[in-house]
Amino acid sequence: MKIAPSILSADFAALGEAVARVEAGGADQLHVDVMDGRFVPNITIGPPVIESIRKRTRLPLDVHLMIVEPERYIETFVRAGADLVTVHAEACPHLNRTLHQIREAGAKAGVALNPSTPPEAIEWVLDDLDLILVMSVNPGFGGQSFIPSSITKVRQIKTLVGTRPVEISVDGGVTRDNACPLAQAGATILVAGSAIFGAHDPAQAVKDLRSASEVLK
Repeated sequence: MKIAPSILSADFAALGEAVARVEAGGADQLHVDVMDGRFVPNITIGPPVIESIRKRTRLPLDVHLMIVEPERYIETFVRAGADLVTVHAEACPHLNRTLHQIREAGAKAGVALNPSTPPEAIEWVLDDLDLILVMSVNPGFGGQSFIPSSITKVRQIKTLVGTRPVEISVDGGVTRDNACPLAQAGATILVAGSAIFGAHDPAQAVKDLRSASEVLK
């Protein structure tokens, strides 16, 4: 199981130190939420912050674009340091074209699905994907409660993916309590914000989340 701390829950006044702590704890990548106040009801960060993070860590950066018209900004975010760019199926009327644009810019391509979006929405682009991000809360704010039906959705996506080398990531309300069921369902990456950066020791929280996901069934 890969653990991806979400910097949305970190202390932005000491972001470099927060990144260093989770990297020391064994985090596999960093999850960076970009919100525009239109696709979701919140505004977060842009390319300059990603450039700053890129200078402070060697961890892969998964930049999650919760924005309208993401195709307009893909090259900018890749230049800023994104290793993987995840767009929302709901925001991309020409999803296949957008995924190819991400790869042509030099990054891996991911697609996120809101809680009410069925897995079938990405059935015809599975061969163009590196990652599927299952939103287990309605996106826009950190600290929300996990939607239990997300576990069933992960299981359905795992069946759709089959033997393709596609990561299945889960974002929203991920904790030690649901880490194991998500792993059983087929998740390969757990994105966690509050559960890691809200802990007294974020480095240990990374280790604890991984351990919880690997409990023998």
